[in-house]
Amino acid sequence: MATLSSAGIGSGLDVNSIVTQLMSIERTPIRQLQTQATTLQTKLSAYGQVQSAAAAMRDAATKLTTASTYGGTTASSSDSASVSVSASASAGAATGVIGISVSKLATSQSVASLSQASSDSTIGQGSLTIELGTWNADQSAFSAKSGATAVTINIGAGEDSLAQIRDKVNSANAGVSASIVTDASGARLVMRSTSTGESNGFRVSATETGGSPGLATLAFDPSAGAGWSTQTQAAGNANAMIDGLAIVSESNTLDSTVNGLTINLNKTTTGAVNLNIASDTTSIKKAVTDFATAYNSLSTLLRDQTKYDAATKTAGTLQGDSAAVGLQSQLRNITMGSTTLGGSLSRMADLGLDPGSNGLITVNSTKLDAALAKPNDLKNFFMATDITTPSNSGLAQQLRSFGDLVLGAEGSITTRQTGLQSRITDNSDRQSSMEIRVALTEKRLRARYTALDTQMASLTSLSAYVTQQIAAMNKTA
Repeated sequence: MATLSSAGIGSGLDVNSIVTQLMSIERTPIRQLQTQATTLQTKLSAYGQVQSAAAAMRDAATKLTTASTYGGTTASSSDSASVSVSASASAGAATGVIGISVSKLATSQSVASLSQASSDSTIGQGSLTIELGTWNADQSAFSAKSGATAVTINIGAGEDSLAQIRDKVNSANAGVSASIVTDASGARLVMRSTSTGESNGFRVSATETGGSPGLATLAFDPSAGAGWSTQTQAAGNANAMIDGLAIVSESNTLDSTVNGLTINLNKTTTGAVNLNIASDTTSIKKAVTDFATAYNSLSTLLRDQTKYDAATKTAGTLQGDSAAVGLQSQLRNITMGSTTLGGSLSRMADLGLDPGSNGLITVNSTKLDAALAKPNDLKNFFMATDITTPSNSGLAQQLRSFGDLVLGAEGSITTRQTGLQSRITDNSDRQSSMEIRVALTEKRLRARYTALDTQMASLTSLSAYVTQQIAAMNKTA
């Protein structure tokens, strides 16, 4: 009896193509979710840009609500070669003119040793002791400086040349620096106090281990009649007159005499030098223009994200988004408002910040310069606070509060971002769930169509066999 030898080979049914087409239909909801996820992610990204721009605008407005923004000063000198001046950014000095004359500059003590043949000349071993303090008028007495400690420098074998002693003095941090000056008579060790002022004078005593005078030639202590070194300059204080007041300073830099100013005494003067202190309008103007730039960036972003272009029939990412449209409306309401607290300045246009129909601010430099000449009005226009009627507060106060509100934990920007992120997460979960179901469906369909293919192959083989047998029977009939 013949057998079905062809059974199980396959009927030629394209199972893979059929299942692929069916699964494409099954995946339609997943593709819709993916499209929706892309849209949500694009919106979340747009809100990230809005958040960043809103924070920049708030920070720029906050600077205009800070008193130090308006307290800065600039300082100039009528004779900077003699007296130079700079103003502190953190503590503004009172504006006006200060007269200063300098009769004496602060000096540091300087002492020169006897001359040697060269810087390599051997001086001798032992120790030098350096002590900071104040000499009296004829140098018959020396008073040690309060808090200062005498420093002893040991000079051993092989380290007692003039150059080596210079190096050891410089590394001792004794408040004295050393150098070698060579003149027609030879090389001399010159020691100078590192700070000016009477209390930074010094004396040098020597202890020798050798017999003949060596280190003793470097000593300087007139009160004890010791040493061969000569004082070339005495330590002294600076003497000046500021607006008729006598000033005595150990330093030529006066950084606390006039609040907010650092005054450098460079030369003595024959008359008064005028220091002109004025409001730093340049930094105020920059703060105002920086605010306008930050505001325009936020306004432009909101406009572009929410607009619909009829010509190209394209909509911004946040077109129709109620939160974004609400932010745009709030911003315009604040900038179009006014305040009674700014004196002659009540609206933005009064100080050269002209709001346009496109929602942007145009800076009129001429009008802004005129407003800068009214520092109190300008300051109040931006930073004054009206507790009773917040909408009457200064513009910067209102915009800072607006920024704090929308960027806060429950603000409209934060809430919208949280909502979008939640929807993205939910969308992802739904896609994952559908992917599992689709995978199971695909497995089931492949099993069914594979079984069908096998059955069809068996039927085809049986049909061929029957046909073959009938043909054989017909031949023998």
